[in-house]
Amino acid sequence: LYSISSPAAAATTTTTMRASSTNMWQATMGLTVLLLPTCTVSIMTVLNAVSLYYGTIQTIPFMILVKLFVLWIFVTVPLCVVGTLLGRHTMQPKNPFPCRVNAIPRPIPEQVPWYGTPTGLVPLAGLLSFGSIFIELYYVLTSLWNYKFYHVYGFLLGVYAILAIVVSMTSIIVVYFLLNAENWTWQWTAFASGASTAGYVFAYGIYYFLFKTQMNGLLQTLFYFGYMALISIHLGVLCGTIGHAAALKFVRAIFQNVKVD
Repeated sequence: LYSISSPAAAATTTTTMRASSTNMWQATMGLTVLLLPTCTVSIMTVLNAVSLYYGTIQTIPFMILVKLFVLWIFVTVPLCVVGTLLGRHTMQPKNPFPCRVNAIPRPIPEQVPWYGTPTGLVPLAGLLSFGSIFIELYYVLTSLWNYKFYHVYGFLLGVYAILAIVVSMTSIIVVYFLLNAENWTWQWTAFASGASTAGYVFAYGIYYFLFKTQMNGLLQTLFYFGYMALISIHLGVLCGTIGHAAALKFVRAIFQNVKVD
C-alpha cells in the first residue's frame, strides 16, 4: 500500500513545490522517496540486530529484508519518479497567492508577545491535539505492550477524526496569530504545530514505560522505545501534513477577500 501510494505523494510534493515558486524538484523527489523509509529502516535495523544477538523470534529473516528492498527499489522509486514527472508537467498547482504580493519581503518584527512566536505557539498546539487522543492512546498502548485485546476499532476511527479536526483548528489558530504578528513565514510553523503532537505521544510513552509496564533489560527497552519512536515519527508526519493543508486553505481563504488598491 505504501509503494502504490508513492506516485500520489510525489505528485503532491512536486505540485506544492511549484506553488511555492521554487524549482528544487530533484531534492523534493529524493526526500519524498528516501526520508521516511530511511528513518524507519534505521530504527528497524538496530532492533533487528539486537533481536538477532539475543536470538528472539522477533528477528526479521534476511530474505524478507531482501524482498522489501527489491519492492522499494523496483516499485516505490519508479512510481515516485512517475509521480514527480506528473506533478512537474501535467498537474497545475493552484495559485497560492490570490492577491497581489510585494516583490520585497516585509521585515518580520522581532519584539512580539510570546503568543506571536512559533516557539510559544507550537507546544500549545501539540498539547491541545494530544489532549484529544491521550485517553484512547492508553488503551492502544495497553493492547500493544500488555497483551490486551483491542476491539473498539470504530471508536478508534472516531478518535482519529477528532484528532484531524483538532489538529486542523489548532494549526489555523497558530497561523492566525503569526499573521497578526506580521510573520509571513507560517508554512513550517503550521507543519510543526501538527507534528508536535508526536512529541507528546513519545513523552507519554516514556511515562507508560516507567509506570504501566514491568519491562526491563536492554532488549525490551530498545524494542519499546524503538517502536514508540516509529509510531511518533509517522504520527508526526501525518498530523503535520493535516495541519499544513488546513492552514494553507485558511490563508488562501482570507487573502482571497483582501482588496488591494
